[in-house]
Amino acid sequence: MPQHHHSTPYFDDDDDEELIKKRRKPPPRPSPFLTPSSPHLPRCALPILVILSAVCLIVGIAGIAFAAAAIRRPPRIVTVFRCGRAEDTLRTFRSKSLAATGRPEEGVAARPRVIGVVGVLTGFSSSDRRAALRDTWFPRDPDALSRLDHATGLAFRFVIGQPKDSKKKAVLQKEVETHHDFMFVDADEDNYKLPYKTVAFFKAAFNLFDADFYVKADDDIYLRPDRLATLLAKDRAHRLTYIGCMKKGPVITDRNMKWYESSGHLIGNEYFLHAHGPIYALSADIVAALASARNDSLRMFNNEDVTIGSWMLAMNVNHEDTKALCEPICTSTSIAVWSNPRCLDPCDLKEKLMELQNVSMCSNSSTLPPEDDEDD
Repeated sequence: MPQHHHSTPYFDDDDDEELIKKRRKPPPRPSPFLTPSSPHLPRCALPILVILSAVCLIVGIAGIAFAAAAIRRPPRIVTVFRCGRAEDTLRTFRSKSLAATGRPEEGVAARPRVIGVVGVLTGFSSSDRRAALRDTWFPRDPDALSRLDHATGLAFRFVIGQPKDSKKKAVLQKEVETHHDFMFVDADEDNYKLPYKTVAFFKAAFNLFDADFYVKADDDIYLRPDRLATLLAKDRAHRLTYIGCMKKGPVITDRNMKWYESSGHLIGNEYFLHAHGPIYALSADIVAALASARNDSLRMFNNEDVTIGSWMLAMNVNHEDTKALCEPICTSTSIAVWSNPRCLDPCDLKEKLMELQNVSMCSNSSTLPPEDDEDD
């Protein structure tokens, strides 16, 4: 009969020691981040979880609120005060400044109401002349220019055409960024196109400003802005008014002479009554008519002052002769001082303007003449 042997499991000493270590090993420490339902969650962990949850909730709500505010906040709007290719750089600068300081709601009027707009026609090569004017009666910086605008009710700007040459454009842009006192117009800077540039100024000024008068001036005159404002603010019976230092004179038909007129045969031997070119003013109704006319519908003569004068004859305007606009020296009533023949050297011009500025009668005399002068 076969015998059956029963085997027993074999344990060595090493296995016994390992088994004993496992039995004696302490249970793992409960994590403070276990759920509240965990039987191993200590009581001190619950407040920590509540605080962390509250912090996360607050951060989340703040992030959502910030994102909503950023989406709803309107972008900074910088208005460039331009009509066609014409632009008023001072108001563009003021608009940028308000936007940068977070005050766009103050705004800058799109077509501000003023007594007059004074456009000082200038050219790319006339930076010395502009500097001479800024050293005397024309403000040097945007704040001073704005103060003069508000004090007199007049808007003063240097008027220049849009540059085509990149180098000229870069040089001019530096001056613009320093002074912000230009009005760009859609015109060619060729001197022989001066009548077109003058018309471009009147059209641009009419679209950019709501004024009673629009004044064209040259960049070599000494001006009293306060007296000009007083002149333009007077009550007048005529809505179509042409203010200037009126003149007549022979028509120049010799092409070798400076004031040659190629269409002299249409005029005759003598010019009709018209204002000297250095400074004159047109009332709003006149400029409105010019602004609505096509350039090719109006006859252009070689000389800008003659061109404007011819249109004034056709429009049946009132010619207001004001000799205070063409004084050779400063007086108690002078508004504009300039020499005839004209000063053509920028260095001489600066010296002359500084001499006038240092004369008390020119720069420091009262706006209105003394009463005894008025009686005379």
